[in-house]
Amino acid sequence: MKIHHTKPAVAVHKFTSCDGCQLAILNLGEALLTLAELVDIKHFAEAGVLDEAAEVDIAFIEGSISTPREMEQVKKIREQSRYLIAMGACATSGGIQALRNMSDGQGWIDAIYASPEHIKSLTTATPLSDHVRIDLELWGCPINSLQISSTIRALLFGVLPEIEQSKVCLECKRHQSVCVMVSRGEPCMGPVTSTGCGALCPQFGRGCYACYGPAENPNPNALANRFEGLGMTADEISRNFLFINNNAPVFHAIGQKYRNKGRTDE
Repeated sequence: MKIHHTKPAVAVHKFTSCDGCQLAILNLGEALLTLAELVDIKHFAEAGVLDEAAEVDIAFIEGSISTPREMEQVKKIREQSRYLIAMGACATSGGIQALRNMSDGQGWIDAIYASPEHIKSLTTATPLSDHVRIDLELWGCPINSLQISSTIRALLFGVLPEIEQSKVCLECKRHQSVCVMVSRGEPCMGPVTSTGCGALCPQFGRGCYACYGPAENPNPNALANRFEGLGMTADEISRNFLFINNNAPVFHAIGQKYRNKGRTDE
């Protein structure tokens, strides 16, 4: 692939998702205007720029592979991009819609739609890495604006950005937030989740939802045991792991374990 641009070309594509990660780019505000002077944004439908077929240096994709068209489109984007970046929980792990992978997806479609034959949907929702080579994954639901700006800045200098993989619990300590699990006995996914959000939920007295995916070297079994100690049922424990990043292998394994245990207990 040959790319001839006076400035590095960037594209932002959307697959099955809620658009939250694209909004994180728009939320850069004035910094986005500065960025637009450094790069040539070829495609970004959310911002009104359309050219899906453009060959670019950096392509961001938000969303999971959930339709036949997306399965073909991601291959084309891979061919026309120097760097391909999976942006957000849907692109990196399949997102919350990957819950369909554990049920009869076609059965739901048949039950909900009057003419299901017109619904072009796969029975699974999968991350981009299941289909093409990915150069970088930015986890989060949604990602934050700093991830975007630091990633593009690093790539402009020819290096991959450093990805934060410390746990949310460490971020809580930095903010001097009181641990909701210790002080209030509420479930929190912070001990197994990567930081990136600034430990936002615990600062407001809520447990972490694992928006930024598994942290480096997590211990989900220990956390599940702690949840049991809080009196949670197997089904409740399963739901904590099988949520936003349910298809992330480390979360999926423990979530399915307690999901099956809950069925046995019934």
